[in-house]
Amino acid sequence: MAALGWLTPRRRSATARSVLAGEASAEAARKTARSDAPPQAAPAAPEAPETASGTGTETAADTVRESDAAADAGPAAAGEPAFPVPGDDLAAAFFDLDNTVMQGAAIFHFGRGLYKREFFRRRELARFAWQQAWFRLAGVEDPDHMQDARDSALSIVKGHKVSELMAIGEEIYDEYMAERIWPGTRALAQAHLDAGQKVWLVTAAPVETATIIARRLGLTGALGTVAESVDGIYTGRLVGEPLHGPAKAEAVRALAAAEDLDLARCAAYSDSHNDIPMLSLVGHPYAINPDTKLRKHAREHDWRLRDYRTGRKAVKVGVPAAAGVGAIAGGAAAAIALHRRRK
Repeated sequence: MAALGWLTPRRRSATARSVLAGEASAEAARKTARSDAPPQAAPAAPEAPETASGTGTETAADTVRESDAAADAGPAAAGEPAFPVPGDDLAAAFFDLDNTVMQGAAIFHFGRGLYKREFFRRRELARFAWQQAWFRLAGVEDPDHMQDARDSALSIVKGHKVSELMAIGEEIYDEYMAERIWPGTRALAQAHLDAGQKVWLVTAAPVETATIIARRLGLTGALGTVAESVDGIYTGRLVGEPLHGPAKAEAVRALAAAEDLDLARCAAYSDSHNDIPMLSLVGHPYAINPDTKLRKHAREHDWRLRDYRTGRKAVKVGVPAAAGVGAIAGGAAAAIALHRRRK
């Protein structure tokens, strides 16, 4: 019966717990980013996604602008200022992860990897499979649903070392996540990096998992759900609450204040109406692969929109239309195929 609650998403406003979650996430993100070499400053950044011509020699920013010109040619297109603005160090970009940067839910793929390593039994995997199937079919992130997924993950990692889960997370990224990155969204992120801006993932997934994904994509860092640890061991509790809905907005606000960013010059990208609080914070909100509610909201507020799932044309002039369309993931069927334990 608890699943019936997933059918009725509810609006939530920021609470003390969401503020705590946001501030903890921002602190963790900045600490991790400081410990890593800044990827956007390195000349050997990850390869830019191939362009439609297949040459791969253009920068991601060039790909975005050229695609815009081709897809949205018209009187307004010529007058559209370049975006992102090169050299604007008061601006940054914030990208939701699940179904915006990556097909499916990161926590589900992480669960598959832990199951393969016998962290839990088939019953828990079936639960992860159902959660992923609902996520894909319903196209919404209900807070109760996401909380249930987080609780499942916390119970699994309780008592394990943070360093152990980080090492396993690297392996899981290669096994299940790398091939599920949307090329179009990655090109948008790379365009911000090419412009000299910082790019952050913002997700309800564990901050450690999100940090691994951000590092692999050459991004600056990640804001994610912070699980409490004592002496490097997970306690099975969260700091605040999952980084979802209003908590994401609080994390972005806290990080912007710490980094001296001007939110009016920043951009945010998401597929979910649950992220409207985060999208509303910035001067350049983008709806990427949007659910029905976000698509409607984006149209009503003249936000830019792009859907890489179907190859639809952009709704608003000047929307980045970067290279490629990712393949559709197998969803729950892929997880069910893993039900047989690997010895």
